Amino acid sequence: MPATKKSTYPYTMKVKGRAITLRLMTANDRDEVLAFAQALPADDLLFLPIDITHPKVVDGWMRTVGSGRTTTIVAEENGSLIGMGTLVRSETTWARHLGNMRLLVSPNARGMGLGSVLANEVFTHAQTMGLQKIIAQMAADEQGARAVFEKLGFRVEALLTDYVMDRNGRTHDLIVMSYDVTGLTE
Repeated sequence: MPATKKSTYPYTMKVKGRAITLRLMTANDRDEVLAFAQALPADDLLFLPIDITHPKVVDGWMRTVGSGRTTTIVAEENGSLIGMGTLVRSETTWARHLGNMRLLVSPNARGMGLGSVLANEVFTHAQTMGLQKIIAQMAADEQGARAVFEKLGFRVEALLTDYVMDRNGRTHDLIVMSYDVTGLTE
């Protein structure tokens, strides 16, 4: 992963010739986040820890904005949300050096490197927060997601068998991947 930079938001950059604006999510983004989540393929949402297609769940998420525990960078094109990268700082004392990363990119914005852009932004925030390691979790059968995180430099640390259950009651193995952000340079 290339070195990160400290970002000032909002800012617009070109990604594969497309003008993408990056900014921090605010509580005012509730409706846009809900519409974005509801438009994603079901497989993209299957193993998120919360179901962000439900208004009450998104309302709860919006209440955490600005708390310092969760940071979400949104990517917009022509005023529409096309991706987001979230960093959730662990609240557990013994894991206070860890953050969990989640990336979601709209199908019409995939393949252009937006996931890498959002990951770099999350890495910058992890460093600013003093975190040492970022964790990503996904079902073992999510080969596309695993490939994206491997390309970003994440490495598999654990495989937990039958750890997650889908909406149909079937269990799946969970992969835990990590990335050491202490090695990144400004």
